[in-house]
Amino acid sequence: MSNIAEIQDYLVNLAPPDLAESWDNVGLLTGDPAQNVNQILTCLTLTPDVAAEAIAAGVDLIISHHPILFRPVQRITSTSVEGKMLLDLIQAKIAVYSPHTSYDSAERGINWQLANLLGLEEIGVLRPIVSQSDESDGQERGAGRFGTLPAEFTLPQLNQLIKQALKVNSLQFVGESDLRIRRIGIACGAAAEFLKDAHHHDCQVLLTGEARFHACLEARALGMGLILPGHYATERPAMEQMAQLLQQQFPDLKIGASQQESDPLQWDCDPESS
Repeated sequence: MSNIAEIQDYLVNLAPPDLAESWDNVGLLTGDPAQNVNQILTCLTLTPDVAAEAIAAGVDLIISHHPILFRPVQRITSTSVEGKMLLDLIQAKIAVYSPHTSYDSAERGINWQLANLLGLEEIGVLRPIVSQSDESDGQERGAGRFGTLPAEFTLPQLNQLIKQALKVNSLQFVGESDLRIRRIGIACGAAAEFLKDAHHHDCQVLLTGEARFHACLEARALGMGLILPGHYATERPAMEQMAQLLQQQFPDLKIGASQQESDPLQWDCDPESS
C-alpha cells in the first residue's frame, strides 16, 4: 500500500518545488506523510463542495492546484468558511497537497500541455530560471512557454482553434482581426505579466486565462493579441491529466478528478452571435 510520502515523491519529481514562484505556497500543506493512501482526488481549487465530495467518498489525499493557506493565518475556527473546511478535512484525515506554479512551469506541466494541445512546434521557455538543481542535460527550465504554430493564423482563426481545444464556447481577446499570427506565448491562469516576455520572443499573441484592464491596454499598445478563455479553462484540464498520470503510476489506488468542481464564471452569450 502506498503512503502520502510516496505520492509526494512522485509529485516532487513531476513538478519540482524549486520551479515555484517565490510568493507561492507549494507542497504538502496538511497531513501526515506516513499515512496510507487508498484514494486520491484532484481539483483546481479546494472549495467546500469539493471537500464535501472528498469526505463523502472516503478520499485520503486531495491534490489541489491552487493552495489552501495561501496567506499566513492567525486562527482556524469553524466561524469562517475556510476554517470550517480545514477542520472538516483534518477530522476526516484528508491530506492536501498543492503543486501550483511548480506544475505550471514543469517540463511537462500545464503550460507545456497547452502548447502541445495547440500543436505548437519549437516549444521554448518564456521566462528561463536557473536553480541549484539544474542538470547538465541542456533542458531549459522556467515559467511560461512559447512556440510556433504549424501555419499562419489570423486572430479570429486562432480564437476558434483555442475555443475548440479548450472546449469553451466563448473567450475574451485583445487585438485586430487582421493580425497575422505564427508565434504564440502561453502562461496559464492569471499571468498577463508575461506580455513583455512574449513580446521579447517575437510572439504576436499571449494566451492566458484572465487579465486586468491595464494589461489589456498594454497588449494593445504593444500591437499584440491577448487571448483570455478563462482561468478555469486554462488550468482545470491539467488536473484531470494529473489524475491520469497518478493512476498510471499507482494503479492499485482509486484516483480521479473532482466531479463537483465547476467554473464559477458563466457567460451570457447572444444565441444569434454564437
